[in-house]
Amino acid sequence: MLKVALIGLGGMGRGHLANYQRLMAEGYPVQLVAVCDIDEAKFRKNDIAINIETGGEGLELGDVKLYTDYKQMISELDLDYVDTPLPTYEHAKAAIYALDHGLHVLCEKPMALTVEQCKEMIAARDRSGKTLMIAQCLRFWPAYETLKAYVDEKTYGEVTSAYFFRGGSTPMWSFNNWLQKKELSGGVLLDQHVHDVDTINWLFGMPDSVCCLAKNVIPGSGYDAVSTQYFYPDGKVVNAQDDWTINGDFGFEMIFRVNFERGCLVLSRQGLTVYPVGAPAFVPDLPADDGYYREIRYFLNCLEKGLSPDRCTPESTMDTIRIASAEQRSADTGSSRVNPAAQ
Repeated sequence: MLKVALIGLGGMGRGHLANYQRLMAEGYPVQLVAVCDIDEAKFRKNDIAINIETGGEGLELGDVKLYTDYKQMISELDLDYVDTPLPTYEHAKAAIYALDHGLHVLCEKPMALTVEQCKEMIAARDRSGKTLMIAQCLRFWPAYETLKAYVDEKTYGEVTSAYFFRGGSTPMWSFNNWLQKKELSGGVLLDQHVHDVDTINWLFGMPDSVCCLAKNVIPGSGYDAVSTQYFYPDGKVVNAQDDWTINGDFGFEMIFRVNFERGCLVLSRQGLTVYPVGAPAFVPDLPADDGYYREIRYFLNCLEKGLSPDRCTPESTMDTIRIASAEQRSADTGSSRVNPAAQ
């Protein structure tokens, strides 16, 4: 039986909580033994609204132990690993502490605020001999898994162009408003856009260079709208955009269009559609479970079998932070091209 503690009970933490409860109800050999959050009020609040559906509506803590200090919790409990859906500025510190105390770690995205912090996390993993995985959920999202298979298997030939977008309302729900403070969240670039940066890294690898146009709208928040071009040796056209100032009734949207030599895949609000050249369009059958559930289950399977998570290695997710850092530099300096490998 794998014993886990959840550190962080915000909107994402509640989604993780719901998935652990589901896994336990399904008979999976995992036991959520404790929940920790610095804000005791979160143990009593029934709902925390964020701009995406995480499956964490409502609050049923049952008989789990409650803590406001994760260091005390780790010292008092017999745990196998911690799951850390914490604010971004806490990721490196909490992961390193847990690894150094002999625990595996499932760390919420993004890996950290800087490449240097990522290196420190990897060093802690290496000296502890424990498993560290970053919860980049799109690597486990069925529509994106399908896209990855089409890219790797060259089902319709090589990719010629790709466009990714996500966006929605301004985040007003975070603890002490940390999401709107650049030094704590990295702005939309590191909090929200990083999903598509990671997808591009996962699909195509490190680009030769990036060029990012970005705008600050909310004082102190860093960039709130970004558009980045990614340059690859084969000349494919790759762009990703994000904007978290789309308020009103827009809601939230994540979409993509990836064109191949002999077909195109499009994700819209209606779902994923495949458009082959010379054949009718079709909607592929996809698993019903979302990426949050699937990433946790994948991590648990790795721990059970003593395997390193090869789908989402810390080295790969550190490269995602390299790319995002290059985008930040491009936007800051107005540079037409920045090399991520130099970050």
